[in-house]
Amino acid sequence: MSRSAQLSVAAVLIALALEPAARVAAQDAAADAAQAEQAAVQEWRAQRVAALTSDSGWLTLAGLYWLHEGDNSFGRGAGNALVLDNPALPERCGTFVRHGHTVRFVAAAGSSVTHAGQPVDSLELTADAAGEPTVLERGALRFFVIERAGNLGVRVRDLDNPHRTAFKGLSYFPVSTDWVFDARFEPYQPAHRVRIINILGMEQDYSSPGALVFVKDGHEWRLDTVLEAPGDKELFIMFADQTSGHETYGAGRFLYVPLPSAGRTRLDFNKAYNPPCALNDFATCPLPPPQNRLALKVEAGEKTYAGGHAPRAPDS
Repeated sequence: MSRSAQLSVAAVLIALALEPAARVAAQDAAADAAQAEQAAVQEWRAQRVAALTSDSGWLTLAGLYWLHEGDNSFGRGAGNALVLDNPALPERCGTFVRHGHTVRFVAAAGSSVTHAGQPVDSLELTADAAGEPTVLERGALRFFVIERAGNLGVRVRDLDNPHRTAFKGLSYFPVSTDWVFDARFEPYQPAHRVRIINILGMEQDYSSPGALVFVKDGHEWRLDTVLEAPGDKELFIMFADQTSGHETYGAGRFLYVPLPSAGRTRLDFNKAYNPPCALNDFATCPLPPPQNRLALKVEAGEKTYAGGHAPRAPDS
């Protein structure tokens, strides 16, 4: 046997000897990655449940009323323009006075409405679109002004809401690194404007800085991302897939990803979650745009909420 042939045989024998060790090392690395993913997702789930069940969580929503121009009386009595049948409210609590894009609350005599612990007679209210809204309090109720697609409304929270006190917990697909991707970010230059319709049929334009591309089952899949506000550190994704309306909420799910670095970012479907509308009737969830409806079963993340309901039609 020639010297070169001997060397080739030796190289093959060495490779064969190393192959089991390399395989074991790869298996160990995969096991470590799976364990780290399991721990990270469990922590994320705990944070999500804590947020949902908090005083400001989605499970406390108890009412949503859109304001018309002028006076909008509010209270428990049937004669009010905005009626909330809740024992924490008097028959007449006060009036929301809308003039264009400004709203003032004028309390009824003896209504005991407060703001930041102080009694309220008359107070101009800041809507949530301008930052932290002005929150009024009456017993276990909290009410404040929201703005959606130019519409102003009053959102009510009830800290004793049965949705909160009887929360059934969330269910999930098993955590799997098969649903974690090093996704390619394809920027839009300039950023696209994406028209999003919410579950109430209202339309609003969002800024889309680019799309994420990932590979699953030998195919490339693409999702448009949204930057909710300038300076955000995460991109927001609204998507639907072939589990929507079956194992998962019919109107789709939400997902956040880190801002891309060097054209890549981590796309982790184990952290896909139900929109607030899956848990409460009084949320105004945006719906996934048509291009984010995947012909793929994303068997990862949150499943349909056991205490939920079918999604409302957009024109309701």
